[in-house]
Amino acid sequence: QVQLVESGGGLVQAGGSLRLSCAASGRTFSRYSMAWFRQAPGKEREFVAGISNWSGGRTYYIDSVKGRFTISRDNAKNTVYLQMNSLKPEDTAVYYCAANSVVIRTRPEEYDYWGQGTQVTVSS
Repeated sequence: QVQLVESGGGLVQAGGSLRLSCAASGRTFSRYSMAWFRQAPGKEREFVAGISNWSGGRTYYIDSVKGRFTISRDNAKNTVYLQMNSLKPEDTAVYYCAANSVVIRTRPEEYDYWGQGTQVTVSS
């Protein structure tokens, strides 16, 4: 069982930056692939970025955030991060972190554990 708690959301102007954190419970954090999803009002939850388990040597991003967002992990701290730069109003959403015990997946139903979400609002 893994419990995930996100933090770091908030209100920022377009062009600004935020860093989201997701703290995980348990001693087996490193074995999980981790991902960030987001859900805007009236839209489906979408995959944003993922990082492989163990050393996190593989990362994957959706096209709309490539070059602006960076996912990373610190296994010693049981934490995964999402650094978001050059934020745009269309990045406004609730951001969720998720874990699965296999490999990076892009569909929400392929993840076993979820956090409660943190709101990110980007004003124009």
